[in-house]
Amino acid sequence: MRMSPLVVCVVGSLLWDAAWSEPVVLEGVTFSDEEGGFVILEGRGRGTPADPFVLVEEIFDDERPAILTIRGMRASFGNRLGGSPEIGFVLVKVVRNGTGRPWSSFEMELREIKSRPSPFEDGLSFAQAAGGERLYRSDRFRAAWQTDEPIDAITFYDGVVRPGETVTMEIRVTDFSPNWQFYLVQRRQVPLAMREARPTRFR
Repeated sequence: MRMSPLVVCVVGSLLWDAAWSEPVVLEGVTFSDEEGGFVILEGRGRGTPADPFVLVEEIFDDERPAILTIRGMRASFGNRLGGSPEIGFVLVKVVRNGTGRPWSSFEMELREIKSRPSPFEDGLSFAQAAGGERLYRSDRFRAAWQTDEPIDAITFYDGVVRPGETVTMEIRVTDFSPNWQFYLVQRRQVPLAMREARPTRFR
């Protein structure tokens, strides 16, 4: 059973380790907050467009990225988006701002190796092969930039998430050469070089 973040905050940040000890497992895929700085409160879904993976999180550390560790992706999982990549799924993130300052942007970056950006050759992306039909959205941010090179990232912006408020974001992840473990690096209020990016404004 996961420890309530409200209880943990009362007794001190060192006890956040107890909240990290139980990853969420959905359809054989493990989502873990073991890198610290945030906690997964709930998970559900199958990863399809009709029934996406939904992770409810709280980020409480605004000094470092919140790194979500994802394990267990295999070819047998399949592409739940349909199409040619070996692996594909829809992920909805419901994130509460548990820090003391507002967020003016929220960036998500995919990495197969935690210490370096994902190159084009590894096949991991935010549905890069789908071209202009990638379909990502948010309830509080009205627009987004997607960058394919030199990193795989989506930056949601044009909005604000104040302390105590929650933002919902939907993304699609595909991988042509499934890697058993990869990472979703989450940053708030971090500017991104836009030279290679393509803007999308939500309707």
